Amino acid sequence: MSSFFESLTKAVSSPSPNRSSSRTLTGTTTPGASSLSAAAARMQTPATGTSTSTRTPATNRTPRTPLLSPVATEAEREQALRDYKVTIEYKHLKNHAPGGVYLLPSLDDLRQFHGVIFVRRGPYTNGIFKFELRLPTKYNDVDAWPVVTFKSNVYNPHVDPDTGVLDLRSAYPTWDPHRHYLVTVLTYLKKIFYLKSFPGTFGDDAVVHPAARDLAVSNPAEYRRRVDGCVRDSQRAVFANDGEGSTAKFSEDEVCHQILRDLLHRDGTDPATLTRTQVLDMVREAGERAGQRQPGVKAEG
Repeated sequence: MSSFFESLTKAVSSPSPNRSSSRTLTGTTTPGASSLSAAAARMQTPATGTSTSTRTPATNRTPRTPLLSPVATEAEREQALRDYKVTIEYKHLKNHAPGGVYLLPSLDDLRQFHGVIFVRRGPYTNGIFKFELRLPTKYNDVDAWPVVTFKSNVYNPHVDPDTGVLDLRSAYPTWDPHRHYLVTVLTYLKKIFYLKSFPGTFGDDAVVHPAARDLAVSNPAEYRRRVDGCVRDSQRAVFANDGEGSTAKFSEDEVCHQILRDLLHRDGTDPATLTRTQVLDMVREAGERAGQRQPGVKAEG
């Protein structure tokens, strides 16, 4: 985490951030690409007027988003820096996101993300819980808490039963941008699903759903029954996608996907040991078999 903080510090002190490194994050296009380009450009605009630079050949110039104003205000520069730090935090998740938790940026909003957690063990085993993460405009300021809202039903003392909002404020009474990041949010989100036992495991910060907290102590069997119910609900609703704006969508397998899965595990082969050529051959074979099963479907090579 110290190296991550150093990268944030470097971003603050550097007057000209490397735009190329902030455009491709976690294998996806940078959230709000047009907004980020404008933000990065504003950060480089001197506060006391426009600057001149030596013209370079057109083939060597990097396209830039036109500025709305030749002079960026102090407020614009501060907001651009906040936006840039968001992209650094998201890039950090590529190697540091907790296992089983996935976060995808919105296509048109730098501060909105869509996520899902696959729970692999513990009381919520096999749960697939979708959520939305929203960053306030002043995120990266003190006490600018992110807001996590579950789209799946989650029966948990740390989740508001009416709104589905994860109670971050009780866990982090003060949000410190020098200590708390996106990875902090995702780590805590995962933690609430991995309590080893129910009675006595919830601390003083479990206040947003006191009925669930008390039930876990007074009647663990009934609490477990309700947890099992929300796990089943999450599985049934996995293909119920949240409209056009969500980037975390699930689709049911087609025939070719089922065939490819069988081929990947043929003869007990570990898919991780297959070469790229072998995988491509299997994809081609799966397409051909699917075309034979479904007349009129042409396999793509």
